[in-house]
Amino acid sequence: MKHLFSLILLSVSISLSAQLRYASVRPGEVWLDTDGKPIQAHGFQVVATDSCFYWYGENKEYTTLGSNVWTWGIRCYKSYDFYNWQDLGLIIPPDTADVFSPLHYSQTLDRPHIIYNAATQRWVCWIKSMDEDGYFVVMEAESFTGPYAYVRSFRPEGFGVGDFDLYVDETTGKAYVWFERPHWELICAELTGDYHGVTEVFSRHFEGRRPPFTREAPAHFIRGGRHYLFTSGTTGYNPNESMVAVFDDYHGEYTELGNPHPTDPYNHSFCSQITDVVKIPGYDLYIAVADRWKPETLNTDIPAKDFAHSIVKYKDHRPFPPDFSEPRPKDKSGKVRVGWDVTSEARYVFLPITFRNGKPEIEWVDEWSFEH
Repeated sequence: MKHLFSLILLSVSISLSAQLRYASVRPGEVWLDTDGKPIQAHGFQVVATDSCFYWYGENKEYTTLGSNVWTWGIRCYKSYDFYNWQDLGLIIPPDTADVFSPLHYSQTLDRPHIIYNAATQRWVCWIKSMDEDGYFVVMEAESFTGPYAYVRSFRPEGFGVGDFDLYVDETTGKAYVWFERPHWELICAELTGDYHGVTEVFSRHFEGRRPPFTREAPAHFIRGGRHYLFTSGTTGYNPNESMVAVFDDYHGEYTELGNPHPTDPYNHSFCSQITDVVKIPGYDLYIAVADRWKPETLNTDIPAKDFAHSIVKYKDHRPFPPDFSEPRPKDKSGKVRVGWDVTSEARYVFLPITFRNGKPEIEWVDEWSFEH
């Protein structure tokens, strides 16, 4: 019996060792989950809890050349060490039957954000749809991992929407959204008490900037009582220069601090786009986590050419006028992925943030861990 018990312990130990593939982060490399499959959670967020981390985002495993799949639901992973991630499956599955559903896999759903409403004791998820001039899809659940029920689709104050971020102020309980008004400005708006919509209180920032200078992909975080916001330029899936700003008032002045990647020789954020900033519990350590949507553009002049092309393409762009009508998805099931929108092979760039004279900066390292 003692021998059998020892064999069982050895078997469990070998099984756990086989699952724990990593003891560090290697930015830009293919990252496998504990089942040995590439992690598929893009346009993502990483949530740090007292006991573990959750990483959720767009499941792009079927977004391949010639397919009509944009996003096959929202997938979530769990980790206890930040290096090894267990696949929890789809916390928001795609609609596979109704092509007019905002959740159908052919609809252009991007960048899920989940926040907790302490007043209603509900988890609220917002997802961006790029249909027409863009709108939000709102869902709600009793548990972080779902199941999520559809609540509504809307345009905040009639504005079209692009990339966005959500945040709940720990002191006031008020929630905020930052979103790109395509392709013109960044708007910060206060959410309603149920977090299902926005109030009439909002402010405009970085106004009148056409692509590639429009600010998108906002990623907000706080350190030392100050608010910081990373944003990306606008060149589609090709990478470009980031910018970081600092502010004290949500609707006040945002002071631009410049490019947070000063040592990047290609000036394209190390071929990535920041999507979130994670504060590591127990450490004064902030991690900028990013998508490398197009790995094939690494160490090429493709991003620079696309940047220059965007200046010409959008030189006469004007913002879409406000539209308060109910969003009505079009049938996109006949649209297939042709090249620029093939993202199943996208990778991730996780890098520590260094603070120099109050400015967050990101330097390249091939490998890092909390311990070193």
